[in-house]
Amino acid sequence: MGDSLDPSPLSRLTGVLRPDWSRTLAARRALAGGLVVLAAVAAWRDDPRAHQVDVVVTTRDLAPGTELTADDVQVETRPTSSLPDGSRTDAASVIGTTLAGPARRGEVVTDVRLLGPRLAESAAGPDARIVPLSLADAALVDLVRPGDVVDIVAAPASADAESSARLIATDAVVVLVSAKENGTVRGGAGRMVLVALPAAAAKTVAGVALVQAITLTLH
Repeated sequence: MGDSLDPSPLSRLTGVLRPDWSRTLAARRALAGGLVVLAAVAAWRDDPRAHQVDVVVTTRDLAPGTELTADDVQVETRPTSSLPDGSRTDAASVIGTTLAGPARRGEVVTDVRLLGPRLAESAAGPDARIVPLSLADAALVDLVRPGDVVDIVAAPASADAESSARLIATDAVVVLVSAKENGTVRGGAGRMVLVALPAAAAKTVAGVALVQAITLTLH
């Protein structure tokens, strides 16, 4: 009886190292509860990938009028919240398209940065068309920039004194000015200005430009 009332040091150590079943069961229940909580937290937390998307970006600084190649673009993962509308997600879909304005390295390629229907629509409305113009005044090409609003004027059809210049379209939006070609182009000679216009006006301008000299007046 004295042994049970006064356990030996060995008995006390055994009791510490080998807890009774009630304490072991409580510990197991606590551990199981903790695992359930952790699982719930993990399920509740958003997947970081859910807020990111692959988009096409430029790999270097590019000039307006650049025809994009596989070396000019790559796909990167960006946060969805930072992306502009119309971001392109497939690199193959932009290869061979023409850049409408200058782009910095790492810039996301969007639909309105490329020559095409979306650019025309964003500039001049849903039925817009893009018309290339070769200007009679070559020096004027250096003065216009994408985004400028211009009126289009046709030179007199003949040298008749009664003939006069004719306004053929208003509020055209410049979407691209072709780049200078080093060593081959002086001033604006041979360069083109692309403008966006509603479909009917674009047809008129394109027809007149085939037979008469064209110039622009800037707003």
